[in-house]
Amino acid sequence: MNLKAVRTLYLAELARTKRTMLQSIVSPVISTSLYFVVFGAAIGTRISEVAGVSYGAFIVPGLIMLMLLTQSVATASFGIFFPRFSGAIYELLSAPVSYAEIVIGYVGAAATKAVALGLIALATASLFVPLEIAHPLWMLFFLVLTAVTFSLLGFIIGIWADGFEQLQLVPLLIITPLTFLGGTFYALEMLPPFWQAVTLFNPVVYLVSGFRWSFYGIGDVSLAASLGMIGVFLVIGIGLVGWIFKSGYRLKP
Repeated sequence: MNLKAVRTLYLAELARTKRTMLQSIVSPVISTSLYFVVFGAAIGTRISEVAGVSYGAFIVPGLIMLMLLTQSVATASFGIFFPRFSGAIYELLSAPVSYAEIVIGYVGAAATKAVALGLIALATASLFVPLEIAHPLWMLFFLVLTAVTFSLLGFIIGIWADGFEQLQLVPLLIITPLTFLGGTFYALEMLPPFWQAVTLFNPVVYLVSGFRWSFYGIGDVSLAASLGMIGVFLVIGIGLVGWIFKSGYRLKP
């Protein structure tokens, strides 16, 4: 493993992120605040508690997961798409750097930014509602593992996309709707039995549930199911990235 190459790619990506850090920090703070203002005023006054947790505190894990998924995908997809768009990817592929080192550098930087924004959102939420994290190590584990997994997905999207419009296609039309419908703002037990069964086909439910369990010890599905779903995403992501580099899909002219 060429750690110097990994470090160079990682720091280069972080340097690009730092140039938009103010925007990156202000956006999650404002978004999180607006969610609490809107949902706290519209729903919080009607629903005092969910599963023994105040409604404001109940939605915190879902909001953080929403930000984590979208930011991981967006950062990683743009990070690898821009070298493809500019042609710099061919210089990178011809350098004495392995495919694994390229992936670790880009995905690691995207995951780092996503985790940092998730923690900022958590700190912002603590200003609105009292938070207690029952399992802090599990919370960090879910945070990091989810960020890495969806940064891999973003890396794949960045290679697949032909233009900037396609970079937004999956986050806007798939990930964000699945997160909103994945128990971010409600517990599955609040739904009719039929829709509870349908919702279980939404993979984001398992991510939100596991992350919420790390806060309050409650979840819509078991911890094992949540870990299993993240593991499935991770294996699929690694498999697709391996196939992309092995086949040269959209990397070779």
